[in-house]
Amino acid sequence: MYLFAHGAMLFALLLSILGAGLACIEAWTERGKALPWLERLNMSSVILVAFASAILLRALVSRDFTLSYVTQYTDSTLPLFYAITAFWAGQAGSLLFWALVMGAASVLFLFSNTYQKLDPKTKLYFWMFFLPVQAFFLLLLTGPSSPFVTLVTPPVDGQGLNPLLRNFGMVLHPPLLFIGYAGFTIPACLALASTMTGERRLWVEGAHNWNVASWSLLTSGILLGGWWAYMELGWGGYWAWDPVENASLIPWFSATAFLHTSIIERRFGALPRTNVFLACLTLLLCIFATYLVRSGVVESLHAFGEGGVALPLILAISFGMLVSVAVALARPAGEGSSLPNLDSKQGMVVLLVWLLMVLGAIVLMGTLWPVISQLWETNPVGVNQGFYNTICLPLFTAMAMLLALAPWLGWKGGFWKPKVAMIPVAAWICVFVIGLWLGVRPLLAVTAVGAAVAVAVSVVLLAVLQPKAFRSRAFLSSHGSHLLFAVLVLGVAVSGPFQKTHEVPLSPGENFSFGGYLFEYTKLRTEKKPELAIEEAVITVSKDGKRLGELTPQRRLYRNYDHPNSEVSTLFSLGDELYATIHDIEGERVQPLKVSINPMVNWVWIGSLGVTLLPLLAWRTRRAQGDHSDE
Repeated sequence: MYLFAHGAMLFALLLSILGAGLACIEAWTERGKALPWLERLNMSSVILVAFASAILLRALVSRDFTLSYVTQYTDSTLPLFYAITAFWAGQAGSLLFWALVMGAASVLFLFSNTYQKLDPKTKLYFWMFFLPVQAFFLLLLTGPSSPFVTLVTPPVDGQGLNPLLRNFGMVLHPPLLFIGYAGFTIPACLALASTMTGERRLWVEGAHNWNVASWSLLTSGILLGGWWAYMELGWGGYWAWDPVENASLIPWFSATAFLHTSIIERRFGALPRTNVFLACLTLLLCIFATYLVRSGVVESLHAFGEGGVALPLILAISFGMLVSVAVALARPAGEGSSLPNLDSKQGMVVLLVWLLMVLGAIVLMGTLWPVISQLWETNPVGVNQGFYNTICLPLFTAMAMLLALAPWLGWKGGFWKPKVAMIPVAAWICVFVIGLWLGVRPLLAVTAVGAAVAVAVSVVLLAVLQPKAFRSRAFLSSHGSHLLFAVLVLGVAVSGPFQKTHEVPLSPGENFSFGGYLFEYTKLRTEKKPELAIEEAVITVSKDGKRLGELTPQRRLYRNYDHPNSEVSTLFSLGDELYATIHDIEGERVQPLKVSINPMVNWVWIGSLGVTLLPLLAWRTRRAQGDHSDE
């Protein structure tokens, strides 16, 4: 069976290479008669990948340990839910999932209204760019990263899934990232194809829905990864600027920039080269994120390590960058070739894009610093969290201020409500002065809170002054997203700098006071399951004599894993969320109990959810195509 699956992947690779070659010949000879065959070749390739994926999923569910991949990521006691998610837990499975989603995206695009409107020549060029990308992934899956390697002597049982991955957040985090990554393939190939054929304006409009959906999925994947780190790693935070966290954040910067610059091209025909380059750059950075996680070039808690794919990935990225730059430069500069003035909404968008690209470059350089510094250091050391916080947080704050001011500028320039536009600025100054007067430190946190308040004030004023616009999907999508981004900024600005942490060893019956709360260790509960053993400390929490609830942090020892895993417990609050974890237990004594008070941390998740979902309101129906009056 697995020989058939591997054969299906090989045949899919052959069909993709054949289609790419045929598309190149047709483009060179300008005959254009092979388009139906290209569509059939792609469809056949996708069906073969789906067939192979179904076989791998069946093997995971049935726990067939003759397959090496199944042995590595499942065992006989693993719940069915986690056995299914093991599909994308490993390097080979995640690449297969990416290839499957990318193929499904191409089929959806094939039957879309946008594709039907394209000139046949543009369709031909689209497949000329898309099929090599598909073939590249199939090359990895049939070569260095095949999920269908069988074992001559299968073990009685498998190794089981990494305990850190047995979390709801980690179940959804990887597939959402991969679906977002794969979705950006369509706009990138469409941008290149349209530029080559001169069908330039249609692609931006046609790629809009793909951009919005892929951006939302990528964003949700990143934010779920932060939530997973908060709930699973036990160190009390949600973002450590870890290389794997950074890997998915880097393409997010370019994708966000592209979402905003595409608005300018749709409205005014400006920045056409920029949009082509950003569409391609986003896809290449998604592949680069895969390189960071799978090349072994950086060390991380949940990187895959080197698996023979590093060189092919870096070669593909380099070649893709050369093609992207060459095609983008071949495109005419457009109607608005000169940069807009900064006192216009267009100018603010350009400034925002520069901030996003600078942030992306900083995160990229910081992530690769251990590699770069090898040129002059014998023992290179990576940059720490303080580096990112010192440089990136001021830039994020500046972005928030841009979002507060930009709505009050006209597209061509000048404030349309100058006096009202000063109210968000006044709100920011008031927050800063109050924080300074009260002695709140650090001042950067106060500045960020002020920027978040300024965005909120700006959106509320817009809703009051434009009640009709407030009811439109475009307003809710753009300004609503900015408002929820401000909520996220507020949560980050408060929860990180003002977090309080206390560690203390405790025996049952002992208690301690911290941050105005009383924590009492009442008892230790134990439970044994086939797949793990659980030790749970029950901590009663009260304040001012009123019982608030229980914290139940756990220490879990999973089957086939020697090191225990900590399970976090929280008491939800929109104010101070209480967060507890234990590292070791001797008898019934916890060694130690770590308690954190995280102010307004749930505002991060509330803002994240809104930032992820509200942009989907910008989805364009057929009737709305070409109508930009509400942007």
